[in-house]
Amino acid sequence: MQQTESLERLLDCTEQLVYQRGICATGMDAIVKASGVSRKTIYKHFGTKDRLVAEALARRDRRWMDWFEAGLERFEGPRAQLLGVFDVLADWFGSAGFQGCAFINTAGEVSDPQDPVRQVARAHKEKLYRCLVRRCIDLGAEKPQQLAGQLMLLIDGAITNALVSGGAGVAVDAQRTAEILLRACLESREELSRSGGGPLFGTV
Repeated sequence: MQQTESLERLLDCTEQLVYQRGICATGMDAIVKASGVSRKTIYKHFGTKDRLVAEALARRDRRWMDWFEAGLERFEGPRAQLLGVFDVLADWFGSAGFQGCAFINTAGEVSDPQDPVRQVARAHKEKLYRCLVRRCIDLGAEKPQQLAGQLMLLIDGAITNALVSGGAGVAVDAQRTAEILLRACLESREELSRSGGGPLFGTV
């Protein structure tokens, strides 16, 4: 039990330090000091610093996605949820300690695409993409994968812009752009329906 608690503390400290400073600026000495876990124990369980960081990020991924999905559930229906993405993000942008996307930040520090840190970052973005695809399908989008990809660009752009500019208001601009995309999607569906295209799409 005590060992489990020590490892949980280690992962918590690693995540916090890496999110605030980055991987390169976070040395093992800082992790050992903050967590109280010995260097020997760290290497015994994780082998390398990158694997330790990757495991800390994997925990963050699970927690962040749970938070994000719960935030979307505040809105009723796929259209409201897809637009609500940016309300959820605005809350995050305005929170204390916001330092952008941990997965974009850390992936940018790692050159090897097979590095465990890069793999966790890729898996996180794929989960977020699938979350959007499900709602785009429910919306009745003709090309749900394409629409979800466009929304991903808006999300990642808004996160990066909010970090650089320090303003949460960028989420509003991203939401307005998303609204244009969704309106075009629905208009295209209605046009096909009027032209006798048949019930190719689901209901909104």
